[in-house]
Amino acid sequence: MRLLSKACLAVTFLLTTAAGCTDGGTDAAPSPSPSTPPTSSGPPTSAPPSASPSTEPPNPVSIPALIAREHTGTDLRLGDVRSRTDAYTQYAVTYRANGLTISGIMNIPTGDGPFPALVLAHGYIDPDVYTTGRGLAREQDLLARNGYIVLHTDYRNHAGSDDDPGNERRLRLGYTEDVIGAALAMRGSGRPEIDGDRIGLLGRSLGGGVVYNTLAVAPGVFDAAVAFAPVSARPEENIDFYQEGQPVVEEIEEANGTPEENPEFWREASPLTYVDRVTEPLLVHHGTEDVNALIEWSRDAVSVFEEAGKDVELLTYEGEAHTFYSQWPDSMEATMDFFEEHLT
Repeated sequence: MRLLSKACLAVTFLLTTAAGCTDGGTDAAPSPSPSTPPTSSGPPTSAPPSASPSTEPPNPVSIPALIAREHTGTDLRLGDVRSRTDAYTQYAVTYRANGLTISGIMNIPTGDGPFPALVLAHGYIDPDVYTTGRGLAREQDLLARNGYIVLHTDYRNHAGSDDDPGNERRLRLGYTEDVIGAALAMRGSGRPEIDGDRIGLLGRSLGGGVVYNTLAVAPGVFDAAVAFAPVSARPEENIDFYQEGQPVVEEIEEANGTPEENPEFWREASPLTYVDRVTEPLLVHHGTEDVNALIEWSRDAVSVFEEAGKDVELLTYEGEAHTFYSQWPDSMEATMDFFEEHLT
């Protein structure tokens, strides 16, 4: 399937950098401190619900609550053409995820499909400055040029998506619902370009944390997943590192207790507690000099996956920082090898 050599990867990286694609296209971790008519609307499609192991209703702010929910993703709609290249056309899109309308962009390769599809989950960008499709611009372009349909989700509260005022207090777990909904909406869309039997997930930074959640919550929705420089899979570590002193932290701890006061809440908020549910292969990339998302977090998460006997690999990049400037071509070569192996 792949069309580009490593040399072409490097050229593509230089061209996109020169064009400014890395400004907002390589997401930072959370800061420490008129449309055309719909072209397709698929039938309601849902991920199979899984009951919580507890006999009590799960805390609504928890991985078990997401596991117990019947997730839906429907009504994938292509809007205006945003751009055309020699290799693909980019559209504005919306879809429905658990009752909310979520915006994003979709790159559809030129030529005959069906094409394997990827959902891209971006890192933290302040919703007040975020614009649709922002983040992962290099990946959007390169993956589409190599024969993948790319749906980059904006998440709720971003760009043209519906608002969800409580999402911050709920540890941003709504982003996981949006990603699951994206895959279900593509699979149920009926669009002939999309191969619904081959759907992968790629997340960066905060989006890497969404990858962990998604694999634990909805096994079988995706066929393979990649996480770039992910945040911690333990929410309390992310709060301490990125949000200490912010008013939302006080609200979260008033409602649920601190990790010392209520360790059960924080245990149930981590996908690592439910890693036994994971069925898909996972590839993690992390630079050794990343100060925005610590490599120790990836080593910790991967060790838990390994202890559970899961198909996981951690690739480390000596001297690389959070944005993967110098070794991005190599990391994407490994990513496409991985997807080519598992999306066949």
